[in-house]
Amino acid sequence: MADVNEKDVQNILEASAAKAEALLGDPGKIDDLLAQVKTNVADLPQAAAGALQNIPLMASMIKGYVTQQYTNVSPKVVASVLGSLLYLVKGKDLIPDSIPVLGLVDDVAVVALAMKLNEKEIEEFKQWQEDQPQIGEAGTAQA
Repeated sequence: MADVNEKDVQNILEASAAKAEALLGDPGKIDDLLAQVKTNVADLPQAAAGALQNIPLMASMIKGYVTQQYTNVSPKVVASVLGSLLYLVKGKDLIPDSIPVLGLVDDVAVVALAMKLNEKEIEEFKQWQEDQPQIGEAGTAQA
């Protein structure tokens, strides 16, 4: 079985971010990927889901960037975050996901590294998102 070390995880994240940069110009593919991420996260065991609890926030940041609702983030950060989600869904795993619990170690490590490297930007997005007015059923902002 492959060991997962920080250098491996860094290399995976860099390679995934490069692939993600190519996706940034195709909102349809990003929508498909984010839908897959949502499904995959819902299917994770509870322990792994807890470790990956910021994935919905990360997906929202990507969606906000692609739709140009949130552009106060660099394309490199978006590519890094998107790359981690791309690996989660489509990556050639160091440890196959078919191995219970252990198969998720590399996935969790890649997403955790992306969160750590981009923590400031993710927190800024979270604050921005919380500051946005809520849209009610009638399409008007709620206070």
